[in-house]
Amino acid sequence: MKLLEKMKGDGAERPPRPELCGIALAWLGASFTIAILGWLTSRANTPLLLGSFGATCVMVFGFPDAPFSQPRHVLCGHFLTSLIGLIFLHLTGPCWWGMGLATGTAIAAMMSLRVVHPPAGSNPVIIFLSKPAWSFLWSPTLSGVLIILAIALIYNNLTRPARYPKYY
Repeated sequence: MKLLEKMKGDGAERPPRPELCGIALAWLGASFTIAILGWLTSRANTPLLLGSFGATCVMVFGFPDAPFSQPRHVLCGHFLTSLIGLIFLHLTGPCWWGMGLATGTAIAAMMSLRVVHPPAGSNPVIIFLSKPAWSFLWSPTLSGVLIILAIALIYNNLTRPARYPKYY
């Protein structure tokens, strides 16, 4: 019964809605970034997009001041979780328990190294579902993340009074 009581929540108030300008800037930044990655993918004939990059755009354009949105977290989180996903895929093969262990290990590694980026937690799942080669670490993971961060650094500093990033 205690568990059911806890599931009711604390009854805290929802966070306030962001200002319309902030919503519009997040929309524009994310739209532009994903469109650029899609365009570059078609032009370069190499993948630069991951499903988790949509959620990364939520973080870096919608909540750029959050710790999870800082470049160190974005870059290291995506690299680390993709690396762990690839290692587990090659050690265990594409099995359900390997996918579970890879995801749990990736989360623990991000936490231990203080580079948690929640969208990157889905990278091992993406890897186990798509079964890519080791080159996945470079493209789309690292090249895509570097493009996202380059756009975020320029865009967030042009459109907001606050500095981005808060730290590296």
